[in-house]
Amino acid sequence: MSGFGFIGRSVELAFLHRRLDQVTRQVHGTALAIRGRRQVGKSRLVQEFCDEAAVPYLFFSAIKGAAPVDSVSRFCRELAESSLPEDPGLVSLLESGNWFEAFKILASVLPATPSIVVLDELPWLAEQDPTFDGSLQMAWDRLLSRRPVVLLLLGSDLHMMERLTSYDRPFYGRADPMILGPLNPAETARATGLSGADAIDAQLASGGLPGILRGWPHGMPALDFIRQESAQPVSPLFAVPEATLMAEFPSPDIAHRVLEAIGSGDRTQANIAATAGGPGGALVSGTLSPILHKLTHDKRVVAMNEPLSTRPGKPALYHVADSNLRLYLAALRQTQEESRRGRPEVGFRGVERRWSAWRGRAVEPLIRDSLAMAADGLPWPETTAVGGWWNRSFKPEVDLVGADRGPVARQVFFTGSVKWLDGEFDGHALRAMFEASAQVPGVVPGRTGTVVVSRSGMAAGVGPVDVHWGPEDIVGVWPV
Repeated sequence: MSGFGFIGRSVELAFLHRRLDQVTRQVHGTALAIRGRRQVGKSRLVQEFCDEAAVPYLFFSAIKGAAPVDSVSRFCRELAESSLPEDPGLVSLLESGNWFEAFKILASVLPATPSIVVLDELPWLAEQDPTFDGSLQMAWDRLLSRRPVVLLLLGSDLHMMERLTSYDRPFYGRADPMILGPLNPAETARATGLSGADAIDAQLASGGLPGILRGWPHGMPALDFIRQESAQPVSPLFAVPEATLMAEFPSPDIAHRVLEAIGSGDRTQANIAATAGGPGGALVSGTLSPILHKLTHDKRVVAMNEPLSTRPGKPALYHVADSNLRLYLAALRQTQEESRRGRPEVGFRGVERRWSAWRGRAVEPLIRDSLAMAADGLPWPETTAVGGWWNRSFKPEVDLVGADRGPVARQVFFTGSVKWLDGEFDGHALRAMFEASAQVPGVVPGRTGTVVVSRSGMAAGVGPVDVHWGPEDIVGVWPV
């Protein structure tokens, strides 16, 4: 096994330690609302912080669907058993379900020295008790913020966590937001012992989720890992995306059908409407548009891309934001079903057939993010937006467009191509790239830059291009 410990998160840990230092110096509290999707490692990050900080702390995790009486009672019991109170006997074991009273007890046992209080899966507490937000706000203002405590509020429901600190909610202005994303490609490379193209494959298959990477054998390529896990239908490779679907879409409603359509490869609103429709025909725009808005802006499970150029363009394209969930919907779920029927090899062959084409499309958002990350080191440091461009007929599609803003730019700095299939980027691919790029509004032939990103390098004598990246360049721009 990989011996996966705590990998990466150096930036996030440093941020948390700075907050603790601030509390130590100023002797008053600070609150952070940490949000990120399930299995992204929020609880693990915060536990690592608590261990490193070596100060008294309480780590309380909510249980979905629990009654307020049960939650408050368990909170008090865990408070008494934590390292916060000097005398556990001072903690009253409430049976009232009153969160303000529970927070009063918490305040009464907080030490005079710095401490940490963690409330994990906060949205579940707010679901159970509509007065929870108000009780937390009142307790923070009157009691907790006056003590040297770091209050960490964690949640996987991104929309609910955003609402916690929105202007119309009681806790507005009291907690700073912190967004925790998946491990980046460099962190995944370190966790798996892979490099270059193999590390990127691992990033795409796992989505950078620690819950999956923790069981990844050191140095094992992605397809070999998938083959190994195919014999275990309860493997995190399958269980993590399956749990995400069950949590986000507990009933088979229209939103679930729309996500399934996007996961199957349909990218435009028209194609999604046709696939997600029923016997009566395609979904009408009045039904589909708010669902797409919910999936992209509230749940954040879907990403939307618009053509990037100096003119507005259509149509928008949609894809499943998390590459592990994307692979699950496209192929891994069928593999899981075959495994449950005792036919893991049949299931794996389905992934193997789709892998090359799926990977070629799934890697594009990662490459664009990597180029945007590295903009200061490119010939065009003013680049702030990296996307793609296409017209209504998708003839052509340009993989890479770098500009000063998006989706409607003032200036296009570069265009380019991604070749992630086997085989070098050759002269034919270069000519096709130049012909396609010439159609992008804002491109000036001879002045707009060119970028090629290829998995297998460039053929001898092909060029010139301004920037050529391989897999090592993509991994190398990310911090560990």
